[in-house]
Amino acid sequence: MILKLSRNNPKKELDFEIQYLSSLSVKQRFEMMLKKSREMVALLEKSGHRRPFEIIKRT
Repeated sequence: MILKLSRNNPKKELDFEIQYLSSLSVKQRFEMMLKKSREMVALLEKSGHRRPFEIIKRT
């Protein structure tokens, strides 16, 4: 689904988003959330930010 508006309307955008998310199953929502989380981690690593658990030991 694609929302087309002639002007910026936050209420219609929110209603559209809620309707879209409610049409998905719980499994689909979790898969989408996990996919976006992986994308964010990849972007952070690409930008030079390391993961918190990757601590470099000083010698």
